[in-house]
Amino acid sequence: MVKRYELEDRDWEQIQKLLPPRKHTGRPGRDERDLLDGMFWVLRSGARWRDIPERYGPWQTVYHRFNQWRRDGTLRRMAAQLRNRMHGEGRIDRELWLVDGTSIRASRAAAGAGKKGSGRANRPCSRPLPWRLWHKSASVDR
Repeated sequence: MVKRYELEDRDWEQIQKLLPPRKHTGRPGRDERDLLDGMFWVLRSGARWRDIPERYGPWQTVYHRFNQWRRDGTLRRMAAQLRNRMHGEGRIDRELWLVDGTSIRASRAAAGAGKKGSGRANRPCSRPLPWRLWHKSASVDR
């Protein structure tokens, strides 16, 4: 049984040949499939790298391999391979394919808070609205 966020066997068989060759450092390395499943766990759950379950290996190893594979194009090749297979099976439309990992953290000031030490935190703005925002005859083209 495949756990949530993990690769199915047929997906793994298709992409494992795209992995770069292992460098032998003298000690046995982690199973790449576990590392890849750990990457998926983080990316799909939105959790921090440090929160990866132990079954995927040390978070530092997963994070390091993620950055390495991202830089050398391995992840891009894997996504292309899987996308092509899914398109061939009619499961996706290649024209609509999109992967979005957008995460934007707003500053405290964006939520209306003042800067640290400014003494303006949580006070309403005392400036009046600009004329063009409240006057009926204001033209949008101005």
